[in-house]
Amino acid sequence: MTEKMGATERLFQAVLFEVLAVSLSILGLVLFTDHAIGALSGTMIIIATIAMCWNFIFNWFFDRVATGAKEKRSLLFRLFHVVLFQGGLLILTVPIMAYILKVSLWQALLMDIGVTLFVTCYAFTFNLVYDHTRAYVLASKKSNHAINT
Repeated sequence: MTEKMGATERLFQAVLFEVLAVSLSILGLVLFTDHAIGALSGTMIIIATIAMCWNFIFNWFFDRVATGAKEKRSLLFRLFHVVLFQGGLLILTVPIMAYILKVSLWQALLMDIGVTLFVTCYAFTFNLVYDHTRAYVLASKKSNHAINT
């Protein structure tokens, strides 16, 4: 069984995820909307901060319910995880996006759905790569520790 993540690693994972997600989301919104990059950057930084908090809280609770080695999670289970996470985040962020960008809730919903669809695919890929990389690093540390003792 894989070692559980502590709070520090969970925070590292969330920050890494969000820095990459924000950068890529701003780029996408700049390409597909007529909003200024400054307004989009500020909006996405606020949304990312909310998402980071949501990521920490959601995954902490999710991992308490879904036990076992994360690198052995099925494709269907990973899809369930990311859709549940992104759905909750969408509910939290649409009103904020509408307010900051001065658009209707409908326009904010459409923009947020676009970002959410991108981030859903990104989250699936990020977490799959992170979990497998983490398992490899932990196995390497155990192997090196066994050799050195």
